[in-house]
Amino acid sequence: MDFSYDARTEELRARLLAFMDEHVYPAEAVAEEQRAGLASPWDEPPVVAELKAEAKRQGLWNLFLPDEEYGAGLTNLQYAPLAEITGRSPQLAPTALNCAAPDTGNMELLAQFGDEAQRKQWLEPLLAGEIRSAFAMTEPEVASSDATNIETRIRRDGDTYVIDGRKWYISGAMNPDCRVFIVMGKTDPDGPDPRRQQSMVLVPRDTPGVEVRRAMRVYGYEDHYHGGHAEVVFDGVRVPAANLIGEEGGGFAIAQARLGPGRIHHCMRLIGMAERAVELMCRRAVSRTAFGKPLAQQGVVQNWIADARVTIEQLRLLVLKTAWLMDTVGNKGAHTEIQAIKIATPRAVVDIIDRAVQAHGAGGVSQDFPLAELWAAARTLRLADGPDEVHQRSLARRELKRYL
Repeated sequence: MDFSYDARTEELRARLLAFMDEHVYPAEAVAEEQRAGLASPWDEPPVVAELKAEAKRQGLWNLFLPDEEYGAGLTNLQYAPLAEITGRSPQLAPTALNCAAPDTGNMELLAQFGDEAQRKQWLEPLLAGEIRSAFAMTEPEVASSDATNIETRIRRDGDTYVIDGRKWYISGAMNPDCRVFIVMGKTDPDGPDPRRQQSMVLVPRDTPGVEVRRAMRVYGYEDHYHGGHAEVVFDGVRVPAANLIGEEGGGFAIAQARLGPGRIHHCMRLIGMAERAVELMCRRAVSRTAFGKPLAQQGVVQNWIADARVTIEQLRLLVLKTAWLMDTVGNKGAHTEIQAIKIATPRAVVDIIDRAVQAHGAGGVSQDFPLAELWAAARTLRLADGPDEVHQRSLARRELKRYL
């Protein structure tokens, strides 16, 4: 078994690590300062445009897309260590490389299921980084962990669809560059198969009846990690029937195809978040003294650092195995592993970041370090793309089938 990265991955890793050191990390404080002076907290700091231009110039762009027609042509296994590096600065690096959720999933969806006109109108400007997008599935009135519960109605009326419903925590919707929503709702609410009742349609943001009602905070943060989350109301929104993605009744299957890669991308970046937390914890441990000796010599802190290293190595191996399976046997063949990493990674990374917060004392929960914001982002991912319990339920059922 060969654990080394191939030549192309190593070359891209070296370039990306240099890009992070030379451009991204120095831009973190700049972005924070610029954001404070913007008219809206959701406007993009000017330094982000500079990072995008530099990433494009260096060929560090659309690395997540395996299709060479649209992206870098990397496999999941090749992309994994690159996504991990971007997770070290989740507010800036994924966006700088045009590899940020929810646009990544939306681009994959359009590349796989969109027709030629839809790809021309929406995928091409997304690939170019000219616009942003949002994926509207989650609803406040139902348990959206079970997508068959969705109540938003998509009704055919002649050569148009009419959409009525209320969504929330719609990632990317607060970004002023968000130009289109991919909306999931029911076209056949009384159909016999609950997984064939849903469809997806493209809804331009400026369509009459679309109301971005408010920003949704995450643990008190105005979350820029995913371009902001919003509550969005669709009231009699009318779009051409040509805006249907795929076929009527195909929405549930399309959602599952979209969420598989999204889950592993989140886990890749989470490992980078954990590495950043360990680095900060170690730097703090060697620079602070308590009870007559450095924190680095305190047994409990040593245990935190050792346990974190063991956990990160375990998680990375499982994520890489999952990426390899997705490349070799497809998303369905890797279903067990995708669920396993989605359960294990956010939960473990939250614990690692929490230890790093503890090592920093009051500083750990302050704005002077990125740890509190990293913790909030990691904790949120125990809910995003399916809560832990849904994946545990499915995984347990698959295990139990062996004994029935």
